[in-house]
Amino acid sequence: MNSGPHRADVVWSVPERPARPGPALLVLPHAGGNAHSYSPWREFLADDVRLLLGQYPGRGARFIEPLPNSMQDLVGPILDSLPPGTDELVVLGHSMGSLVAFEVARQLTAAHRPPQRLIVSACRAPHLRSLRPVHPQTLSDDQLVAVVQARGGTDSAVLDDEELRAIVLPSLRADFTIDAAYCYAGEPQPLTCPITVLGGDSDQVVPPQALHEWASASSGPVQMVTFPGGHFYWQQQLAAVMAVVSVAIADTAPQPVQPTASTGSIQ
Repeated sequence: MNSGPHRADVVWSVPERPARPGPALLVLPHAGGNAHSYSPWREFLADDVRLLLGQYPGRGARFIEPLPNSMQDLVGPILDSLPPGTDELVVLGHSMGSLVAFEVARQLTAAHRPPQRLIVSACRAPHLRSLRPVHPQTLSDDQLVAVVQARGGTDSAVLDDEELRAIVLPSLRADFTIDAAYCYAGEPQPLTCPITVLGGDSDQVVPPQALHEWASASSGPVQMVTFPGGHFYWQQQLAAVMAVVSVAIADTAPQPVQPTASTGSIQ
């Protein structure tokens, strides 16, 4: 990378503990999300899986950077900051992070470096407009907070604290603006890797039936697993969700993910 943020501030490990060389899981946060929110995932992964967390501009160590204005503002630094030894890469995103993950996977594929798998969670397919778009420019701070609280995923204590809210609202506004504007209009099936699609069976933002549209994103196999819960279903059952994620990471030969009865069902 010629200029801009330090690589370690954009993509970082939590923590490094490779028992032996293995795959890397790159996790990309939801709108307004912070990489720190996903650091507990480390304890649910095998020792040989390298956990990489993407951090967007305007938060964490990148707080002083300008807020993102486009999807490429999120994707470009991630691609530039992938550390060495990530040839066996699985890319995962939640909600808006799934669109970021798709673009990372698409651009890696176009560069002849396709990921082993894409895992998307609680997100519309990239060629579709948002089913429930949030247009922050039309909302007051209180209205935007109400929308975020209805979706879940953000600590109410943060949104209720005036000083903390002032810190997080700008990134929320930036991310939701990007999410509402994004729609992939390129060649069909731009990916070649398998896709695992995760979602909550009572998600009102992205209903389970909408998840099937991801089948058009890749020439590889696409599998879907649903769990009990809403848009942030994984917060209530992280161990069960990570069990499915771990199977997907280990499953380099495309085979259907087989969750246990407690993790949901393949649709």
